[in-house]
Amino acid sequence: MKYFLGVDVGGTTSTLAVGDENRRVVQVSEQFPTTPDLGPESSIAAIEAAAVATLARLHTTLASVQMVGLATPGPATMDGVLLATPNLKRELWNNCPIRALLEVALRRHNSSVVVKYIGDGQAAALGEYAVRSGAVTWDRVPADSLPQETLRSLFMVIVGTGLGGGFVRNGVPIQGSQGRAGHVGHILLPPYAFRHEHDQKLLKGNAYCTAESAVSLSGLAHQLEYRLTLPEWSRHPLVSAPGTARDKAKQLRELAATGDALALELFDDQAKALGITLLSANYLGDFDRLVIGGGVCDLAPAVRERYLKLADAEYRRHALDGFRNLDHLEFSVCRDEAPVIGALTWALPNVK
Repeated sequence: MKYFLGVDVGGTTSTLAVGDENRRVVQVSEQFPTTPDLGPESSIAAIEAAAVATLARLHTTLASVQMVGLATPGPATMDGVLLATPNLKRELWNNCPIRALLEVALRRHNSSVVVKYIGDGQAAALGEYAVRSGAVTWDRVPADSLPQETLRSLFMVIVGTGLGGGFVRNGVPIQGSQGRAGHVGHILLPPYAFRHEHDQKLLKGNAYCTAESAVSLSGLAHQLEYRLTLPEWSRHPLVSAPGTARDKAKQLRELAATGDALALELFDDQAKALGITLLSANYLGDFDRLVIGGGVCDLAPAVRERYLKLADAEYRRHALDGFRNLDHLEFSVCRDEAPVIGALTWALPNVK
């Protein structure tokens, strides 16, 4: 049996997926630490070890692997050379040829293996499209659970540490002239997309008032830190909780599930900003489907429904009449695994 691998490298952890020659996803690993703060060598070694261990569970080795798809945060070149990626330390990762480094490491096990590169937002959109269209099958998302639709195009945002994005037309992820297409997180938002003036002052990349400064874990941490200084939230339990603002922001999902007013306010603001962001993307692409992926897919069901309704309402409130006929926004069917499924799909035959 021939196998194919997909690797999704995140800001702190990575994930690996294995597919077979029948275009079936046969295994998706748990997230594993890739210690990016220690530099590329440490991360490459962690990915190599995870690949060996994951394939061993399938009673095979890297010798059976024909192609590997690699997805990372960008920007990067078409050949997988990272360019001052915001969520990786510049002094360690700028101009890092990560695709080539991973290929060298894996060729110690299989001299003919090839590694292909794709941006993580583009990979997420490709993974979502591939599963929805049936180009790839995955037991975790049964065919009878999928929407019955004919898709020609799809745009996807990934809400995580940052805000990624990507789009697919006719089964092909759009990479752009230099491989950087889909950087939706750096779209500029109007000031009214932010509740407080403080919320506008998070620098992401080289700009303020970006979509990522409103819709991301780093945005939540920035906003939460300020909210906890306001009199109305002075008695909130997070005021005295240990840890950094980022540590506290990671608790908001659980707090929102309990109906916590501050957590709900922050997610409400994020959802509205995301609605405006998706409208901006759709003005340029006129897509069949707009999909929300990443960590927000794991919000409690009631909070998910509230989040989606607010994003949808804000989209429609600002949309031109011709763009209001989009039936609805959706959460990803692949949830947080869309980028690694896309990386795997990128490695499969008949994908450009």
